[in-house]
Amino acid sequence: MFDYIKGKIISKQNNIIAAASFVLECNNIGYLINTTGRTAALVKENADAKVYTTLIHREDAMILCGFLNKEDRDIFNILMTVSGVGMKVALVLLDEFSGCDLISVVIKGDYKELSRAKGVGPKLAQKIILELKDKLINWQKNSPVDISDVSTEEISGDIPTESLNEVQAVLLSLGYSVQEAKAAIKQACKTAVKKDSSEDILKEALSCLSQDI
Repeated sequence: MFDYIKGKIISKQNNIIAAASFVLECNNIGYLINTTGRTAALVKENADAKVYTTLIHREDAMILCGFLNKEDRDIFNILMTVSGVGMKVALVLLDEFSGCDLISVVIKGDYKELSRAKGVGPKLAQKIILELKDKLINWQKNSPVDISDVSTEEISGDIPTESLNEVQAVLLSLGYSVQEAKAAIKQACKTAVKKDSSEDILKEALSCLSQDI
C-alpha cells in the first residue's frame, strides 16, 4: 500500500522491554512504525526522514514496519515469505545482521551464524537458509551480466560469470530492474575488494543502488 513515507520523526522507542518503533508525522498524521533496534538507533527526533514501509494486515491489527533503506525493507518482505518466520523474527534477523550480511550468510548456508539471532534456533536457521537461498538465487533468473564495456584496468583479475549472475539474481529478487542491477554490478566490479567474490560484489552493488535512491 505504501512504498515509502517522508516526514518528521516525532518520537522513538528502543529498549529491551518493548519492540523498537518510532512515530513519523506526515501531513498531520502520525504513523507508528515498527522497526529494528538498528534502525531506531539511527533515526533522530525532530529530524526529517524517508522511510521504506511494509503494511502487515492481520485479522486483529494493521501494523506498519519501516526501514531507512529500500534493501532492508525488501529483504524483510522476502523473509516474511519463509514459513515459520513472522514479523518479530524478521525484525530480529535484520537487527542482528545488516541486509547485505544476512544475504551473505544465507548464500553461504551458514546456519550456525544465522542462529546467533535471538529466538532463531538451528532448525529454524536451516529452514530459513533452505527457503531463502532458493528465493534469492533461483527466483527471477535472467540474461547473463555483460561487463565487456568495463575496462580491464578497472577490474583487475577474472570475475567468474557465475558470481555475476548470482549477484544479479539477488538484486532482481529484491525488486530492482535488470537495467538497475547490471549498472550497479558494473560499478561494483570497479570497486569491490575481492573481484571474484559474489559477496563483495553484492555489497558494493547494494551500496551503489542505495546512493541512487
